[in-house]
Amino acid sequence: MALATFGVVVLDCPDPGALAGFYAEVLGGTVKGEGDWVDLEVPGGPSLAFQAASGHVPPRWPAADASQQFHLDLTVDDLDAAERGVLALGAKPLDAGDRSRSWRVYADPAGHPFCLCAC
Repeated sequence: MALATFGVVVLDCPDPGALAGFYAEVLGGTVKGEGDWVDLEVPGGPSLAFQAASGHVPPRWPAADASQQFHLDLTVDDLDAAERGVLALGAKPLDAGDRSRSWRVYADPAGHPFCLCAC
């Protein structure tokens, strides 16, 4: 049984609206929101989200020493159960201490960040 369903791919960037607009032109879809978080609803595919990141440094590709600067948001029904599951699989908590939020941040075994997000 899966612990989560795929939520959204989130790209960190200096200007979420501008980057969402670029991808809307490339992929089609509808841009929703403004400010520090902007969504792009892509027809027939998963949504993309764009998050403001102060001090954003674009990744270099290919470069083993440079961050790819994205994370996955995984939608779950039960944050506590999903947390137990991902920790058992080798995830490490990055910012999971605030239990009042509807999301928690972890690193996968290779160090890539992802969030568990309750619906």
